[in-house]
Amino acid sequence: MKTLFSFLFLLLLLAQKSNAQAPVNWTKDQLLEPSELAKTLATNKDVPLIYSVGPGALIPHSITVGMTNDEKNIEAFKKKLNGLPKDASIVVYCGCCPFEHCPNVRPAINALKELQFTNYKLLNLPHNLKADWIDKGYPLSKQ
Repeated sequence: MKTLFSFLFLLLLLAQKSNAQAPVNWTKDQLLEPSELAKTLATNKDVPLIYSVGPGALIPHSITVGMTNDEKNIEAFKKKLNGLPKDASIVVYCGCCPFEHCPNVRPAINALKELQFTNYKLLNLPHNLKADWIDKGYPLSKQ
């Protein structure tokens, strides 16, 4: 019985590990607060390239990439980045769910790193786009 319990416990640990999200691949300094981006959008001055790497582009000036956990979308994202200066000001966001569950921000950050971009930020939407952007009254794209 003890052996069976140990075996089941080991299986449970392995299952949890395989379902765990990859570790955070951005730094605290690379997080852009929504209020800062909203202020930049309001002034319409020095607006960065803003890429939506999730299910929809609701923030003004956003360029839709699609969910970057899909290989074809990550390749499309890389194509959109192709030819940009490596120091281009870039913001990526998803907002589909809390960061710890988000399947899209990590592949997007990995692509930026792989392509050696140096001036990118992740919009700090730790909960989701609704709670961290929409509910705070920040601007939305006219759709």
